[in-house]
Amino acid sequence: MATFNISYHHSIIHYNVNNSRHLCPILQSLSFKKPLIFPRKKLHNRVVSAMASGSVKETLPPALDSSSDPPAIFDGTPKLYISYSCPYAQRVWITRNCKGLQETIKLVPIDLKNRPAWYKEKVYPENKVPSLEHNNEVKGESLDLIRYIDSNFEGPLLFPDDPAKREFGEELLDYTGSFYKAVTTSFKESKMDEAVSAFDHIETALSKFDEGPFFLGKFSLVDVAYIPFVERFQAFLSEVKNYDITRGRPRGAVWIEEMNKIEAYKQTQRDPKEHVESYRKRFLTSSL
Repeated sequence: MATFNISYHHSIIHYNVNNSRHLCPILQSLSFKKPLIFPRKKLHNRVVSAMASGSVKETLPPALDSSSDPPAIFDGTPKLYISYSCPYAQRVWITRNCKGLQETIKLVPIDLKNRPAWYKEKVYPENKVPSLEHNNEVKGESLDLIRYIDSNFEGPLLFPDDPAKREFGEELLDYTGSFYKAVTTSFKESKMDEAVSAFDHIETALSKFDEGPFFLGKFSLVDVAYIPFVERFQAFLSEVKNYDITRGRPRGAVWIEEMNKIEAYKQTQRDPKEHVESYRKRFLTSSL
């Protein structure tokens, strides 16, 4: 695993890289030496660009079900328990990938339709995903976990230091629940008023900072928190409601386009048809 040693002195970053053979090709192409000295802004832009453009490729393991043996639990290896179809788990999975932690945090997918009993009994009594096993503890809740991974593991930081951006970022993270409720409420109704207002709110939020196409200008945990749901809403509303969430929302359209270029996110995407079928069963079956 590559390690990054960073120290700050008079707005200069001293940046050391060990075991560079484990870096993604984009980072390797930056030709780091020991030590490197860059102006803070220049280095930040290059590292974030590298993180967003390339990521470690991995073969995804099969989901574990009731017939599967458990992995070695509390053996010192951090483990991220997810479901490939869960948007909340996808948030944490994206964060892991963006930090370049594929070799550090082991991915353990769970079959939610046929959950292994040992997951509730031995790992996470809440019996939900995502959960993270780290330092002999298991933590849950996706928004807490993306913050935790960003703060407690190596890799590029995904939340800014700037106070104004941090404050706005926290506001947007708090809004994710309201966003989800507003959009999904419209699924069962003939009117789209609440969903339209929610997507308009996102469009406005994307105009707050103009140094990039993302919520806080540069890619951050806020983008990670929203994209799994936008991925599903876009597919479902287009197919079922004939509603294009990007129409009349140029910033939202560009944001989605830029997110779809990020390899760390692309590795977590599912077939849009799966999202449509899943949401049909969840939100429409009872009303048919």
